[in-house]
Amino acid sequence: MVGLGARKPPSRKGSMADVPPDLLQQIKELEGQFVVAPTKLKQITNHFVSELARGLTEEGGDIPMNPTWVMSFPTGHETGTFLALDMGGTNLRVCEINLPEEKGEFDITQSKYRMPEELKSGTAEELWEYVADCLQQFIEYHHEEKEMKNFHLGFTFSYPATQDYIDHGVLQRWTKGFDIDGVEGKDVVPMFEAALAKRGVPIKLTALINDTTGTLIASAYTDDQMKIGCIFGTGCNAAYMETVGCVPKLAYMKLPPDTPIAINCEWGAFDNAHKVLPRTKYDEMIDRDSPRPGQQSFEKMIAGLYLGEIFRLVLVGLHENPAVDIFGQQDISKLKKPYTLDASFLSAIEEDPFENLTETGELFFARLGLNCTKPELELIRRLAELIGTRAARLSACGVAAICKKKDIKACHVGADGSVFNKYPHFKARGAQALREILDWPKELRKDPIDIRAAEDGSGVGAALIAALTLKRVQEGNLAGIRNVERVRG
Repeated sequence: MVGLGARKPPSRKGSMADVPPDLLQQIKELEGQFVVAPTKLKQITNHFVSELARGLTEEGGDIPMNPTWVMSFPTGHETGTFLALDMGGTNLRVCEINLPEEKGEFDITQSKYRMPEELKSGTAEELWEYVADCLQQFIEYHHEEKEMKNFHLGFTFSYPATQDYIDHGVLQRWTKGFDIDGVEGKDVVPMFEAALAKRGVPIKLTALINDTTGTLIASAYTDDQMKIGCIFGTGCNAAYMETVGCVPKLAYMKLPPDTPIAINCEWGAFDNAHKVLPRTKYDEMIDRDSPRPGQQSFEKMIAGLYLGEIFRLVLVGLHENPAVDIFGQQDISKLKKPYTLDASFLSAIEEDPFENLTETGELFFARLGLNCTKPELELIRRLAELIGTRAARLSACGVAAICKKKDIKACHVGADGSVFNKYPHFKARGAQALREILDWPKELRKDPIDIRAAEDGSGVGAALIAALTLKRVQEGNLAGIRNVERVRG
């Protein structure tokens, strides 16, 4: 994936000259609620550092800090052919990745299969049989004339799971619209393997991974300065390489303290105790009305799933405020529907290049049936900027916290996800926040810690982790591997 440079600032200047006093006052109040000052960013980051460390202790904390049993970065010289399976909420993606002799190179062949809606609330057996069927179709299509034996598979299973081994994963809870009985609280690997065995599919599950860990490893394969992998999309997360000596909850393994191990932070749960994050009443409303109140506090302030809902709640609140005149007597019933707006709606507003915000006005009429005045459009634009900027600045706190914890002075951070890749100015705003948190000298010509577009974590990353796992089994490093003979294949 090509790295994305900082976007140019918007060309329009905007004018508040014709905004009436009541709306001007609201804009000032919103700025007071959503602007995060440098001192606050530093306070959040310092608390983040302590929470990352607490998650690694035996007692644990809000941030799970899950050991992944990925125990090295790739060298770039891995070779072989591996399969990757990515089970998302909409599609199932199967990839075959060939790692050639050339350093950091790869060739990929892939197919997508739609995930039928009825499967998401069906039975466990139906789900795994469908997945096995897709894998069988892929192998038979691409290997018609070849002997088919023991493909090593990296399975990207991006649902909250506990892993005591790299070839094992107990589903904590379904997300992404799945609600299948008989899977939560159980290891998904035997169910998956039983479906493969039933069809005689020649695949050995070598590694079960999370997409964020895959992002870290895939990015490090092509760039040896990569130290952190992040997802800023519908949800948010990060992974980085720790040493076992800094993970007290792994003391029972009696491994050398300098042994590396990748940690899947699951940092969306940061500050569930509400000690430092600058939550507004709108954030509290989102949490209260969510399926799991009190959980994923950080995620609910920065992830794409929630940005449009924060925006919607503010506008509904302003309309219902008798001291504010916005949207007049128009019917706002469409605006009152929860989660009717997503992050792409805010992106479109921020990308409107016109002085009079013509495109924003057209968007509000097409989606919500609302005719907006020029002053209303100015407020709408400012609100979108405030919400998008806050998300980017808070996101930077997590990156800064990992760098402070590990004393990383310079590195690349691989980021993926729809918000990072598509939301206007997200990268530049996050970079500015990092400068403020870490107090870099202004005369620096380039940022020592650079967040850039990641490689394909759920495909290439999963295949690489399968390759790394196979390699360490062959070397006799068997920590965190349950079925050694199966992995050895």
